Amino acid sequence: MQEGLFDSQPGFQPLAARMRPRSLDDYVGQEHLVGPGKPLRRAVEQEQLHSMILWGPPGVGKTTFAQLLANLGGLSFETLSAVLSGVKDIRAVVEHARSRKQSQGRDTLLFVDEVHRFNKSQQDAFLPHIEDGTFIFVGATTENPSFELNSALLSRTRVYVLKNLAEIDILRLLSRALVADEGFGGRLDVDPDTLQVIAAASGGDARRALNILEVAADLAEPAPDGRESIGPEQLEQVMQTSLRRFDKGGDVFYDQISALHKSVRGSDPDGSLYWLCRMLDGGCDPLYVARRLVRIASEDIGNADPRALQLSMDAWDVQERLGSPEGELALAQAVTYLALAPKSNAVYKAFNQCMADIRQDPDHEVPVHLRNAPTKLLKTMGHGESYRYAHDEPDAFAAGECYLPEAIRERQYYQPVNRGLEIKLLEKRERLHRMNEASTRKRYS
Repeated sequence: MQEGLFDSQPGFQPLAARMRPRSLDDYVGQEHLVGPGKPLRRAVEQEQLHSMILWGPPGVGKTTFAQLLANLGGLSFETLSAVLSGVKDIRAVVEHARSRKQSQGRDTLLFVDEVHRFNKSQQDAFLPHIEDGTFIFVGATTENPSFELNSALLSRTRVYVLKNLAEIDILRLLSRALVADEGFGGRLDVDPDTLQVIAAASGGDARRALNILEVAADLAEPAPDGRESIGPEQLEQVMQTSLRRFDKGGDVFYDQISALHKSVRGSDPDGSLYWLCRMLDGGCDPLYVARRLVRIASEDIGNADPRALQLSMDAWDVQERLGSPEGELALAQAVTYLALAPKSNAVYKAFNQCMADIRQDPDHEVPVHLRNAPTKLLKTMGHGESYRYAHDEPDAFAAGECYLPEAIRERQYYQPVNRGLEIKLLEKRERLHRMNEASTRKRYS
């Protein structure tokens, strides 16, 4: 159990600890939660903090955010680790919070790390104290709260999803660490390409990025201007991998990824294979390439050749099961197939447009005839009434039936292209559209 509020502790502190933000503007990433006008930012600014669960992968700022909330709200900060604490520790922190509130009038924020590791009875121990305001409860978990936390605890908290940090967020954090007094105070010179590699190697984990930078700083070489500098040689020692991802022109790793993606999209198997091999030779994690190929299969090929997605998944599976070199040969097989497969971004475009509309539109209600009716009451309310069971219709198609909300019934998102298997899908879509039109004309004639 630990109490503190960005305490200045004597002795050494890791760079990641020194770079903890003091304000929401310093907090990197999670713009969907703490950007201007977003829910958590409003709660902080309006001094209306509430109990919550922070769900996200390691290194995205869950602990940091909890400490920041306590600091901005003027709250005492106490923390428990579900790995190390038991019911006795929970009782102790409850007493501390209660005593502090009675004697000092000061509220407490209790941060519980790895909260999913507490069993049901331990989770239940928090409930009455959340309800009576003994403390504001902030739990952190890397696991899906719906499966790992009690429904009683979930009902008393709000769940916020934290995402892996984008590269631009990591770069912003690294740049601030180089110039800030609590970081390196401008004494360390790191070129942009090297920062880009650190950001790429972090995998969206801010703590990992700062740790790489800090260890590399111990190996820094004196620069002519009196500062110290970090280059590919020092970074290679830290990361223990080749940095040949820098080509002769100085382009960084992500330029090669872009070249691979564009070569596949451009249906060039030779260019695709070349950039694949360049990346593997440069020390790229083959599993990263596998994930990228799955993305390409959906984004650039889609239903023009659905086998592309399965082949990409198979290559990923081979890489995970067998490793190198067998897995890398499977990646080569997949990348050449993807390059020569018919191309369609119809699904990609349809998905993006539909998501954009949903974010902008009001929440249209589910049409009554499509609603579930598991009880007599819901049936009397008309749920499911007039629904036509497609399998009972000619050609298993209920011509004229509408499955979109009435206000947007005319929208069409998916537009198959005239390539590959989507030729057949396009023909079928047009045929079904004509049947719908004929049914509509017959209904209103």
